[in-house]
Amino acid sequence: MATTDRHSATLALAHALSAAERGLPVIPLSPTKLPALPSPHRRDQQPVLCRGECGLPGHGVHDATTDPAGVRALFAAAPRATGYGIACGRPPHHLIGIDLDTKSAATGGSDSVTALRQLALQHLFTVPETVTVLTPSGGRHLWLSGPPDVVVPNSASRLAPGIDVRGSGGYLVGPGSVSAHGAYRLAPGTADLPPAPCPRALLRLIAPPARRHPHDPEPSHADDRAPRGEGLVQFVRAAQEGQRNTRLFWAACRAYENGIGDALADALTEAAVRTGLTEREARATIASAARLSTGRRD
Repeated sequence: MATTDRHSATLALAHALSAAERGLPVIPLSPTKLPALPSPHRRDQQPVLCRGECGLPGHGVHDATTDPAGVRALFAAAPRATGYGIACGRPPHHLIGIDLDTKSAATGGSDSVTALRQLALQHLFTVPETVTVLTPSGGRHLWLSGPPDVVVPNSASRLAPGIDVRGSGGYLVGPGSVSAHGAYRLAPGTADLPPAPCPRALLRLIAPPARRHPHDPEPSHADDRAPRGEGLVQFVRAAQEGQRNTRLFWAACRAYENGIGDALADALTEAAVRTGLTEREARATIASAARLSTGRRD
């Protein structure tokens, strides 16, 4: 093995052990970003449905572990590994990966960062500050934590063009990994952040609805309104100077359009005052939004 390859393999193991210490189950990856260990069943004549029950390594994400001895054993069996994968959907973080491809629209690609922002505005949630990994191609992976009782499936561009979701049975390439196209690294300012909880409105978009028993009560509409309203309040609270009034007006319009304007007016006012508006300015803006939105409905 070349010196550079050995160096990359040593660094990959070190990063993988560090991730495992934080409760993230890991596996070794090859420079192609695929699991580095071949399947022990690859020479079997009949397909074998095994997720590691045979006790041998080589089952992809099902090998993922947080045990330091187990991590070292996996990398010892894959000496050419130059990266590591982090299994999603596993405790304690129940990681969900939002994979954003940021190819320029001018070259026929899709700007998935803009697409995610549009989804956030449309479905009334705020994209939280969280661990963000920059990819060699210019994309980024957002790490979110999900609830333990929700299984998030993997998907490609189902949420929006250029946005892939890594959920149960999937994995994310860990920061510090080196692929054939370059290195994965943490975005500045996100290294010390924990994976932020996935906004409930986003979770509803990426996870299938829970199966309801015929005798279960109908879901409460009040429960649906609570997270939407909270997302609008957070949207206003995150406003910077120069955008405070605009954000408040937009959020108030969405609130009245969804029938929760009057109930949310005080919370929106309080959020706007925290950003620097006076209460009088905030209430005047909300009143304007109420008149405009009521006119639209009529």
